[in-house]
Amino acid sequence: MQRATHRLWAGLLIAMWTTSASAASTINTLERLSDTGTLRVGYGDTAPFSYEDEEGNVLGYSVELCQRVAEQLRQQLNLPRLDIEYVFRTPGNRVQLLNSGEIDIECNASTNNEERRRSADFSLSHFFVSVRFVALKENDYLTLQDLAGRSVSVARGTVNVGQINQANREQRLNLSVVPVETLQEAFDLVTEGRVAAFAMDDILLSTMIAESSDPTAYTLSEEAITAEEPLGLLMRQGDSAFVEQVNQALRTLYERGEMLELYERWFQQPLPGKGITLNVPMSDTLAQYFINPQG
Repeated sequence: MQRATHRLWAGLLIAMWTTSASAASTINTLERLSDTGTLRVGYGDTAPFSYEDEEGNVLGYSVELCQRVAEQLRQQLNLPRLDIEYVFRTPGNRVQLLNSGEIDIECNASTNNEERRRSADFSLSHFFVSVRFVALKENDYLTLQDLAGRSVSVARGTVNVGQINQANREQRLNLSVVPVETLQEAFDLVTEGRVAAFAMDDILLSTMIAESSDPTAYTLSEEAITAEEPLGLLMRQGDSAFVEQVNQALRTLYERGEMLELYERWFQQPLPGKGITLNVPMSDTLAQYFINPQG
């Protein structure tokens, strides 16, 4: 009886996955753009990449990049107009929203690695990050070994879950990994002293520290948990014609040299609606990539 139940559940899971994958593969984004004149853009609460200001306007580095991509797509597809419809997404539901067609592209800060490419396709890169952790400065946690036997929060649906688990196994850290729904929840657990650290992309942690009520209370780890990895715009798996058009649009923007000005506005000038300035210069890796984008 138990084996039969297991077989039933396995069959249901396979059927659900097959149905979801099939639904995603039947969506022709380019045809839908032509029919509706609307691009559905997923965004998050992830400054400086995508966020809402106090008036509810969606903005950010990735959002503005997608706005420029949308205009380039309009020209490439010879459309009279191409409006943008913004849809809020979380790390945990972004692939589901892509597959269901509720969004066509996620304009945020998704890590382009092997694990993520199993469920979605990526554009050319628009940023590079390393994963580090944030902790309360008073505790003096600067390396992974400092966290041995302690707890670390991560956001569900991010690749950081697998990365911190891998480090935990390889270094035998005996960490207690605490998954939560949002980045802010994970950060708040550190603030409240309920976990020792929160592991995430370094640029996002720097932004959250700068936004906190007391930035001097936190420290960013000296040790990087991962090597530098690319971020890209996320799209439905198998929709290769749309991915190709988006990459063509990005190459055009990169060749025009527009990214230097765009980067400076979001990483070296005051963030609109935030009252903070990150003062993060463009890395050599990103500067060289914009000159010769690969992928």
